[in-house]
Amino acid sequence: MAIITKITTQKKNTDRFNVFMDYGKGEEFAFSVDSDVLIKFQLKKGMELDDFSFLEIQYQDDIRKAYNLAVNYLARRMRAEKEIRDYLSQKETDEPVIDEVIHKLTAQRYINDEEFALAYVRTQANTTDKGPDLIKLELKEKGIAEGIRLQALGEYPLEQQIEKAVKMCGKFLQKGTKESLKIQKQKLEQLMLRKGYSFEVIQIALDETQVDKAADEEMEAIRFQGEKADRKFSRYSGFEYQQKMKQTLYRKGFSMELIERFLAEKENS
Repeated sequence: MAIITKITTQKKNTDRFNVFMDYGKGEEFAFSVDSDVLIKFQLKKGMELDDFSFLEIQYQDDIRKAYNLAVNYLARRMRAEKEIRDYLSQKETDEPVIDEVIHKLTAQRYINDEEFALAYVRTQANTTDKGPDLIKLELKEKGIAEGIRLQALGEYPLEQQIEKAVKMCGKFLQKGTKESLKIQKQKLEQLMLRKGYSFEVIQIALDETQVDKAADEEMEAIRFQGEKADRKFSRYSGFEYQQKMKQTLYRKGFSMELIERFLAEKENS
């Protein structure tokens, strides 16, 4: 057995102590421990430690160090259990130690996935333009169980989703564009799908925003796109020119009626 010969406080961290021991060849530094571990094992000068006691002390100190890391990490904001596990793993903490820390934090209510999910949904719904599907995916990535995810999304009612989607439509349309109405709607739908809104909410938002163009605006857009196409196909003539122009403008989202009108206008100009 080895005997503790001296215990000193660390200069840079007064919550940790250096333990010196004599293994039969004189005093030497053995290990350092947290104050809680020191008290738990009642470590003091003259105490004998066997190998088992030494390993248990080190294990408990590893738990204390990991616990302190987790508490500091939690001080920034609420965290899901998986976030804490991932963080401690990145710090090269052993799995049994992580399990002990998670158990302790859960018992102390420092982590609670249900409360975390509710708070996360409320924050995302009130401070971002994300839809419920995207928020649900983010919760899944944070390790939140499906039942908890679905329950938490009750904090994001349909009325609020529609309000957010309508605002998104308005901002998009304010930018102005020389694209056809059809293409604009497609881009809006794609944007809102990426943001996590359902088809139902998207359609309601489009209807409420009245995404529509006056005839003169749509004509202005086809003239802009048509002139670009004309420069591209200027080397063609007759039927071939007409077909290439029609195909290009149709793919741009313009109706055949408007395309015929534009081509007739261009022919008479």
